Amino acid sequence: MLLLGIDIGTSSIKVSIVDADTQQSIASTIYPEVETEIISIKPGWAEQDPEVWWHNVQQAILKLHNSGTYQASNIVAIGIAYQMHGLVMVDGNQNVLRNSIIWCDSRSIDIGKTAFEKIGSQKCVTHLLNSPGNFTASKLAWVKHNEPEVYAKAHKIMLPGDFIAMKLTGEITTSIAALSEGIFWDFKNNQLSKDIFDYYGFDTALIPTIKNVFEEHGKLTKLIAEKLCLPVGIPVTYKAGDQPNNAFSLNVLQPGQVAANAGTSGVIYAVNNVLAYDKQLRVNSFAHVNYLASTYGSNNKTVSNNIVNMGILLCINGTGILNRWIKNIASKALTYQQINEAASKISIGSNGLQIFPFGNGAERMLGNKIIGACIQNIDLNIHTNAHLFRAAQEGIAFAFRYGMDIMKENGLQPNIIRAGKSNMFLSSVFTKSFVNVLNMPVQLYNVDGSVGAAIGAGLGAKVYKNEQEAFQYFKPIITIEPAQITMYDELYLNWKNKLESQ
Repeated sequence: MLLLGIDIGTSSIKVSIVDADTQQSIASTIYPEVETEIISIKPGWAEQDPEVWWHNVQQAILKLHNSGTYQASNIVAIGIAYQMHGLVMVDGNQNVLRNSIIWCDSRSIDIGKTAFEKIGSQKCVTHLLNSPGNFTASKLAWVKHNEPEVYAKAHKIMLPGDFIAMKLTGEITTSIAALSEGIFWDFKNNQLSKDIFDYYGFDTALIPTIKNVFEEHGKLTKLIAEKLCLPVGIPVTYKAGDQPNNAFSLNVLQPGQVAANAGTSGVIYAVNNVLAYDKQLRVNSFAHVNYLASTYGSNNKTVSNNIVNMGILLCINGTGILNRWIKNIASKALTYQQINEAASKISIGSNGLQIFPFGNGAERMLGNKIIGACIQNIDLNIHTNAHLFRAAQEGIAFAFRYGMDIMKENGLQPNIIRAGKSNMFLSSVFTKSFVNVLNMPVQLYNVDGSVGAAIGAGLGAKVYKNEQEAFQYFKPIITIEPAQITMYDELYLNWKNKLESQ
């Protein structure tokens, strides 16, 4: 029995086949091999074409079949992870109406700020646990105001994972977790936010059918099954945003557990069991994948229970995207392994070179400011490409430390962090910098978002009885302990002081 996991990233699509019995990946691939570009026709804007995601998903699945390592007829369920906060709009025929306004787009900051003031800051933080900010609801408000002809044609709005599930099954669904990340959900009243819908003038009919994260969201249609060489009727039984899914992949499901991810963006994600918020809104609270399990029954009626698992998310927009930018500036022919090896030959501190990785839209942990990326202290007689490579990875580690300090202000006191051995955690320079700058051990696991989505599909399809069974073979491949290098403290404080003076 096999499970198919799809991870819709900003840079590429990754798909994996997981053996349900061993919970191990037996095949995986990425498509395209060249990272997908972000469309930015104005400063602060960030869009992607949902049809490109769909094309890439299809190509990735067909490419995976070519590995010849499994029988596609044995796949019993599909899970989807996706880049969070994106807005997808379709008409009544399920045609895409415009490019998706994705997670790092900053155009609706002022719209969200005004909504926060008009609705009332206290009401927002107690009901939404967030400001509307530049999340999905505010992105939709931007379209309503600036592209009324597009808004008028909208039949349903979705997040990226909902869109791919629609293309696979023909059905349009969502979940409380998805709605919460779009700032459409009222946690206090356990329903769609009347304040948001009334203030922005949205029709609730735009919202798809609400289901649980671990539930059937539709079955693979005959046409798509034939096109993708998959069995007809395979159910999609799991959909989650990339960061909740990354936490799920790492078995971070209980209060007090913490996950980290360093892909295009960087994230620290902790689970809490109370409805809490950061007073300065530098971190955000969303429903975790196991928030209010079985909260919805028939006809979208709430079913009360006492399970409250919140995901507390701190995001650094400029992480892997900075690493890629530095690599490409040096030479697009270089591989990430080559830049990691070059960086490892440079001493700690990069001979004074400092990089601030904030050039990918508004940074929530910096008060939604757009300060841009910055390289400081360049010495034309000393610094080489290798210094840039190391300084970029150290700068990202410093940004994680800055974020962790904010998390600690909000009561988080982790003693260990879990992360997948992927993306920037493939670099020993970054991993060691991360561990030593945060002064906290990291457990690395051989998992990624697509594997987690596949395991989630198994749980949603009831292949596994419970979370414990789904992760019964879950073990770290290595635990990296801090080396107590005091030099990192001095370097970080210097970096922090310069950041806060900008």
